[in-house]
Amino acid sequence: MNEIVIFDTSVLVDNQRTRRHSERMAGCPGRIRNSSVVLAELWRGATQPAERHFVRALEESRPVLTPTEKNWLESGKILGKIHADHGFEPRKLRELHFDVLIALTVRSYGAKLITSNRADYELIREYRDFEMEVW
Repeated sequence: MNEIVIFDTSVLVDNQRTRRHSERMAGCPGRIRNSSVVLAELWRGATQPAERHFVRALEESRPVLTPTEKNWLESGKILGKIHADHGFEPRKLRELHFDVLIALTVRSYGAKLITSNRADYELIREYRDFEMEVW
């Protein structure tokens, strides 16, 4: 199978803490790629040497896919629609922004996102469809 697969921050962090996804990740069909947005989220939270080592190793292990200019502009439009439809506070919109960028990157590359963050990504799918699997 030639499908591109991107693991969301939620899956990577959960697996790093609990190892509960290790088997599934190792047997995941397709070409696994990293998202620059996911890596940025991981770097932001990496405060311990072991955490920084994990992110550095992850960053070096696979090609990194990055949102395009079009993705960035579209993310703002989507967040504006989400705000108009749901009235979320600015803080919630900021929290969603990276997830929207991840989703748009996945869509741009025809990839599949594997996440455990069902609620936020299902919301985003109401505005732009993309391939997703929830673990």
